[in-house]
Amino acid sequence: MNTKGQTQFQPKGSVWEVWKTAFRLGLTSFGGPAAHLGYFHEEYVKRRKWLDEKTYADLVALCQFLPGPASSQVGIGIGFMRAGFCGGLAAWLGFTLPSALALSLFAYFLQGTSLSDTDWMHGLLVVAVAVVAQAVWGMAKNFAYDRFRASIAIVAAIWTLLIPSVFSQVGIIVAAGIAGSLWLRSTAAPKPAPLAVHVSKKTAVILLLLFAALLGLLPLARVLTESPLVALFDSFYRSGALVFGGGHVVLPLLQAEVVSTGWLTADEFLAGYGAAQAVPGPLFTFASYVGMASLGWKGAAVATIAIFLPSFLLIIGVFPFWNWLRHHPRFQAALGGINAAVVGILLAALYDPVWTKAVKGPLDFSLALAAFALLTIWKWPSWLLVLFSFIVGLILSFAS
Repeated sequence: MNTKGQTQFQPKGSVWEVWKTAFRLGLTSFGGPAAHLGYFHEEYVKRRKWLDEKTYADLVALCQFLPGPASSQVGIGIGFMRAGFCGGLAAWLGFTLPSALALSLFAYFLQGTSLSDTDWMHGLLVVAVAVVAQAVWGMAKNFAYDRFRASIAIVAAIWTLLIPSVFSQVGIIVAAGIAGSLWLRSTAAPKPAPLAVHVSKKTAVILLLLFAALLGLLPLARVLTESPLVALFDSFYRSGALVFGGGHVVLPLLQAEVVSTGWLTADEFLAGYGAAQAVPGPLFTFASYVGMASLGWKGAAVATIAIFLPSFLLIIGVFPFWNWLRHHPRFQAALGGINAAVVGILLAALYDPVWTKAVKGPLDFSLALAAFALLTIWKWPSWLLVLFSFIVGLILSFAS
């Protein structure tokens, strides 16, 4: 029942269901944050229908505002809406565990050499082109369907490509929201169905205060305790709390601190950086590699939890207020502009880094086109396409 404007919901699925789905995505989601959003869209929206296009786009828009790994936050949010707090935890753990374990084991067996690009791994990157292209195409039809919205999307893409700073995405989203609130107000979409919120506003405020308190107090605890684990937690919590733009931003940003503190040598850092881009799942699991290389399994666990903890506190902490905001007419109009900007940001990501890293010649383009056809025309599932691309890349590797 609706009480004082607050609609109560019950979880719609089981934690096990969320875990299984997220774990499979964690095993097959190659290509970085932009590709992850494409995989999520295919699995959660189109295949399983856990949420509709509008809700997914709004969730992506919200996570673009927040610091940290946007794709992981989207996954946490979907799991949270599906099965409550434990669902959010299961979604994060399932999506994160494969790459966290892989990078931890890589650090454990490190031989001191960085990874080099290979044909079999390159095939996985080509799949990302098709996945992101499908996401851009589908979202554009829903959220950039008129001149004004399409113009916002194009401007957002150009802005993101020409001004590739860490605050570029935040700036274009804010600008698009203002433009939408001013010019889309009379054509705003009908009031959407409320999102399933399983947390009170009081709890949400506590989570947001905890986020800020940890950000301010951890540096002090680092100095007072002189504990390597506390220092590791502080470094990675701060990175997860303050870095906008996803894993591609946080990895090079950490280089100075990680190498200068002696946790890793420059060669070890570069090896981990290469490995983080070669495995599926979130790039933020580079923290697992650093933690393992510096302080063993305890370090891997501490660093991984620390870098993702801000995402939990922020995404769950803002959910109740987001529900109220997105029902406000002016904010709905702003979301119309923001959703269009998200399409443009994904379009920019399709070009760089996805296209620029994957498509090196006519053969790569042909494979990407074939993968796109298999996804859109033949309705192949993403995991099967990943397996197919791996096999094709392996064959090309042996042939060369």
